[in-house]
Amino acid sequence: MKAALATLLIPVATLTIGIQAGHAAPPAKADRPNILLIMADDLGYTDLGSYGSEIATPNLDKLADTGVKMTQFYASPFCSPTRAMLMSGTDNHLAGFGDMAELMLPEQRGKPGYEGNLNERVVPMAQVLRDAGYRTLMTGKWHLGVPEQFSPAARGFDQSYALVHGGSSHWSDGAGIVAADPAKPPKAIYRENGKEATLPKDFFSSDFFTSRLIQYIDAGKDSGKPFFAYLAFTAPHWPLHAHDVDIAKYEGRYKDGYDKLRRDRLERMKKLGLVAADTPVFEGHPLWPKWDSLSAAEKESEARRMAVYAAMVDNMDQNVGRMLDYLKKTGQLDNTFIFFLSDNGADGNSVYDVARTREWIHKDMDNSIAHIGKSGSYAEYGPGWAQVGSTPFRMFKSFMYEGGIAVPAIAWGPGVKGGKLESAMAHVTDIAPTLFELAGTRHPGTEYQGKPVLPLRGASMLPLLQGREQLVHGADKAIGWELGGRKALRKGDWKIVSANQPWGTGEWELFNIAQDRSESRNLAAANPQKLGELLVAWRDYVRETGTLEIPNLANRPGYSNGAKYYEDLKYEATLVPRTAKP
Repeated sequence: MKAALATLLIPVATLTIGIQAGHAAPPAKADRPNILLIMADDLGYTDLGSYGSEIATPNLDKLADTGVKMTQFYASPFCSPTRAMLMSGTDNHLAGFGDMAELMLPEQRGKPGYEGNLNERVVPMAQVLRDAGYRTLMTGKWHLGVPEQFSPAARGFDQSYALVHGGSSHWSDGAGIVAADPAKPPKAIYRENGKEATLPKDFFSSDFFTSRLIQYIDAGKDSGKPFFAYLAFTAPHWPLHAHDVDIAKYEGRYKDGYDKLRRDRLERMKKLGLVAADTPVFEGHPLWPKWDSLSAAEKESEARRMAVYAAMVDNMDQNVGRMLDYLKKTGQLDNTFIFFLSDNGADGNSVYDVARTREWIHKDMDNSIAHIGKSGSYAEYGPGWAQVGSTPFRMFKSFMYEGGIAVPAIAWGPGVKGGKLESAMAHVTDIAPTLFELAGTRHPGTEYQGKPVLPLRGASMLPLLQGREQLVHGADKAIGWELGGRKALRKGDWKIVSANQPWGTGEWELFNIAQDRSESRNLAAANPQKLGELLVAWRDYVRETGTLEIPNLANRPGYSNGAKYYEDLKYEATLVPRTAKP
């Protein structure tokens, strides 16, 4: 079941496309580069081989090793706010996703910047590039508005095949991810060019999205126009699903558990120069049990979940290789700029507590150990494995600690001075201005088609990627985050973070990221002057972005942040396979 568009399938192999470090300067406008933007969904900081993982990712590793591998690149702690910033080049509170659309409270919904869709105050990246003469193409996860009027087709994409929700089954059953009523199973909505589409019977997300994007690119390769192609994988976002052949590669690999794997990854990170030799590792919250405290059945279930997760990442990399092989065989690769990133940190939260999802899963899904990964299963992989994916950082998705917002990011292609490990801080809002400069165009500024629009907040990374500059943002630049009542701001080497108890102190914490990337030493009491300086910058950020600071927001019902994951694991580890339904 690996072919959604058989005529376009290219043999998957380790990338052998002759990638070389040290590309030339960007071409003239008449010879502008193609742009391939690749986003993974919930991929942890250390989940690629080039970032310390044991998972086989040779294609992305080759891009990282011969391009620019970034070590301090930041996204949002959740998926749709990151995608809003990616597409707009401005803060999520300005672009329509001041919070997750699915979790907004009445006092947020409908306020400026809290529309729950990519709003009309921004000019989407695809629209700017289409105006500049690019073919604009997209497949995968959109998550920036469900109705047709908010689909990619309405926001600048010539062709698109998009999952409009935040997630779904990776198989053709098209199951959704959150149930309001267990008797009414949720269904995901896919749209092709704005119109609702039906998945083919042989659908598997990463395979299909790659094949369809190749089809889109191929259909216009003789148009004389460069392409902007956005490949937004839904892997490795839960539910965990993968091909049997890919899972088999990792059977037994994770039987030793979280702690050993985290140590192994940290050692590889040190050898790769990603972290200092004396970097401490966040050992996990006391609420999470250690591996040795789990029963044999729980360990077996956990090992299976991580094997499926690894298979999803492996398969995603295979599809990146397929895309690169296609571009090479058609003579387009050498003139294609590629940027890869994850949308947030590894996900150790549990969606079971949202609405009545747990009841629906127990009623309809088969999460017996051997069935995890197959159609009809619905499994997450919990805080233990997520903390491995965040090594050596603190916490994971939904938090403003480094584990939630620091993500792998790779740049490769024309204009990139390759073979470089880059430690300069950059942010997802910097991608749009980078691509505009590369394409020889500009964002319209504060007016578009006679209407006022928001300017960019990000800065072009191109001077850094070309080796002409050492920084994207100066030491005085403050970058803020807020989502669901959790907050952070970074200015130079310093960062403040606010997280609700028991995950944080409930007060502002202060860290020196240059000296303490794993945020193990809170310096708020020892350095009140620096804390005060960053709090002034925080208030400026709130004013500039229209961020709503709602008391006790971080304690609202919803994600359990992994606290109840192990109760569900204990139950699911006892399940026996269900009899196949006719």
